[in-house]
Amino acid sequence: MSSVKSAGADSPLFGRCAWPRGLLLLAVCLGLLMPGSIPVNAAGSRTIVVLNDRGGSVIERARLIQQYQAAGTRLEIRGKFCLSACTMYLGLRNACIAPNTVFGFHGPSSRIYGIGLRPDVFEHWSRIMADHYPEPLKSWFLDVGRHRTVGFHLYDGSQLIGMGIRPCSTDQPPKTG
Repeated sequence: MSSVKSAGADSPLFGRCAWPRGLLLLAVCLGLLMPGSIPVNAAGSRTIVVLNDRGGSVIERARLIQQYQAAGTRLEIRGKFCLSACTMYLGLRNACIAPNTVFGFHGPSSRIYGIGLRPDVFEHWSRIMADHYPEPLKSWFLDVGRHRTVGFHLYDGSQLIGMGIRPCSTDQPPKTG
């Protein structure tokens, strides 16, 4: 199986996407698509494949998730890794994961790596993150996961599938016409 790279400007993945290369790059730059995700068939199936996503802003990810949920978008997490705010996708109704993807969890922290938040702010953002996880992942995150703010608790997709997260039907992304 060939390795999959995230959707950067020089990525061959632009050719596998239903959007023209320039329009896709513009959408990423404007924040309409998160780096590390590509629409597989934007015109028809509303499926997004997430590849090697390092996370980002919790509030921005929560807004994106709300849009995907409202549109009924199918989201497939298939890259080598899904870290930080990317893990919030696990609560989407139409999300599935590949068993070999590594997921990295940590609690909310300031924009300056290693600097903690005030306890009330930490609690607030922890709850927002947890509300995007299904049980029992939500309880684990609130009891254990959120207390690591430097580094990650790492789990592979097969471990999360064992916790009830839905697996994607195959190990390969769907092909587009």
